[in-house]
Amino acid sequence: MLAPEPIEPVVLESIGIMNALRRGTVPATGLSRFSVGLESVEQAIRDQLRLVARSGADMKAVRGEYGSGKTFLISRALEIAREEGFVTARTTISPTTPLYKLSTIYSRTAGSLVAGGEENALRSLIDGWLYGIEERVTNRAGTPGDDPEIQKNLIYSEIEKALSDISELHVALAAVIRTYYLAVEQGDFKTAQAAVGWLAGEPQIGRAVKQQAGIKGEVDESSVISFMQALARIARGAGYQGCALALDELEITQSLPRNLRERGYRNLVQIIDALDGGQLPHWFIIIAGTPLLYDGTRGMKSVAPLYERIGQVPEHGGFPNPRQTQIVLQPFDARKLEEVALRVISVYVAAYGEVDRTRISHRFIRTMVDRVCSHFGGRIDVMPRIFLREFVDILDKCDLYPDFDPMSGYDIQPESLEPVLTEEEKAVLRISW
Repeated sequence: MLAPEPIEPVVLESIGIMNALRRGTVPATGLSRFSVGLESVEQAIRDQLRLVARSGADMKAVRGEYGSGKTFLISRALEIAREEGFVTARTTISPTTPLYKLSTIYSRTAGSLVAGGEENALRSLIDGWLYGIEERVTNRAGTPGDDPEIQKNLIYSEIEKALSDISELHVALAAVIRTYYLAVEQGDFKTAQAAVGWLAGEPQIGRAVKQQAGIKGEVDESSVISFMQALARIARGAGYQGCALALDELEITQSLPRNLRERGYRNLVQIIDALDGGQLPHWFIIIAGTPLLYDGTRGMKSVAPLYERIGQVPEHGGFPNPRQTQIVLQPFDARKLEEVALRVISVYVAAYGEVDRTRISHRFIRTMVDRVCSHFGGRIDVMPRIFLREFVDILDKCDLYPDFDPMSGYDIQPESLEPVLTEEEKAVLRISW
């Protein structure tokens, strides 16, 4: 049987983007290809990341109404971070991962690491860190004829020195990494996997690995900062610039009882102070929320120390400053939506071939924007997801059916969209039936 013809990476990425837009989700990669109106913000984030790569740490707090593109910007920020050589993670705040439990947030972060295109990358990061140590020893050891046993001892000695640095952060961390290394050397992959699980903060890790490492307990609220420090150090030892973390959907924190809500906000204060105080070198953290999350009575403003650190600085004369800690996303308008549509066409062409520009014209795109938005109270600012889902469907039909005329054949039916609307979209849209 003949192997299938290889597909070029740009084509695979383009098809992936189209598939995500059909589902109404944000694509995993290639966001720069249809990003609109974010140039200054993207550059500010890239500049921050380059500074973090050299020294220090930083964060960004994104503020925007529903539909302003907060989820897109978070995804784009992580994409930029990967372009700049960072390990990335995205942790969604939820009832099972609440902001008031730092240990759970760490666990979700460690379990969602992306490095060099690989997901769930904690183990490969540790392997890369250990391999970097081995490679340095081998290169320094001399001629290829060196005694293998001597080299092995030199490598182990160098690893012990590196573990000594880790133990200054947290003794148990170093002990478990040592257990992992020895287990791999001995082919004991069950113990090695359990050790990685403990390092990731997974609950229910068996006693065996703890006994072998000579430790008790696991990651807790008091040790999260130390674990994050070690994670960045391991990432850099594996050849990366640092770690970038996105905390998404913080809005759910507002629904918690006051004591849990404020504990969550104070956890953010702790993280910000660790960033500013040099305790989290080579970390970049981005959060996003609606104005209500920042300024509402149940929002971040209710904890003064947090609001002092990320409070909004007013614009002067309509000149936004993307270098501020808190930045404001402007809502979508018709012009931006048309520009996104044109960029999506370019991606579609890369995926499937040329588009019939006589049927998919500027005039049709403007007409489609008007038709979609007319059923939803003219709320262009909350329409990009729905519009793009419909637009890709039109591109498909024009590609599949030469006789399909989108100008006369397309008439959106609001009742067909209701099942795909999110609860947030239903809450803010006024549907005209």
